[in-house]
Amino acid sequence: MKTYTRLALILVATLPVALFASTDSKIEDAAKASYNYHTVLEGRVHVKSNDGVVTLSGTVLDRDDKALAEDTVENLPGVVRVNNEIEIKSDVAEHSDGWIALKVRGQLLVKANVSATSTKVDVKDGIVTLTGTAINIAQKDLTGIYAKEIDNVKSVRNEIVVVAPAPGTSTSTAGEIVDDASITSQVKYSLLSHRATSALSTKVVTENAVVNISGVADSDAEKALVTKLAQDTRGVKSVVNDMTVRG
Repeated sequence: MKTYTRLALILVATLPVALFASTDSKIEDAAKASYNYHTVLEGRVHVKSNDGVVTLSGTVLDRDDKALAEDTVENLPGVVRVNNEIEIKSDVAEHSDGWIALKVRGQLLVKANVSATSTKVDVKDGIVTLTGTAINIAQKDLTGIYAKEIDNVKSVRNEIVVVAPAPGTSTSTAGEIVDDASITSQVKYSLLSHRATSALSTKVVTENAVVNISGVADSDAEKALVTKLAQDTRGVKSVVNDMTVRG
């Protein structure tokens, strides 16, 4: 009987360790497999979890990428805290032509109904030139609109050529499934970067690509804008906006 009791105590003592180890492994795997990590950040960030405390390391091109890496992990189940030790290293100065080109390409990776792979971006003296192909005029125009949203862009020359897809060819621009953590992070970033929304008063939760938004909006127009910004995020299936409007 004493032997069985001793074994039971050993099992009880080791069970939390096993559970934490399993959770840590799931956190690390989910982060590495996320759209933000392997596509937007191009695998430059390393993730290590210990009892739910995640340490991020590696190098990224600017502070927005560093914040994106942290926020994406914070949205994962089981994460207790994030230590962000990522270094920022870039050969281009902020707001330079090279920086603008990087930001435009990044924008096309996370926005819906556009294609980063079929679009070439060149920048000179703050003027963005877009070339490549689009499946329709709407996609071409939308690509130009997103390019104009980047800071320090003076103007956009949209020279993209519309090439209708062959019959039977899928016209989807999603390319791959975007995970919930990546969607949540991208929606939050979009709200933060848009001056007409109260991002700090807004909560964003994504489940199975359905974005649920709550919080307080200053007006019906702001609430509508928040919905649109969420809908414009790559991978989003639908948006449920339960924000209340200040009276």
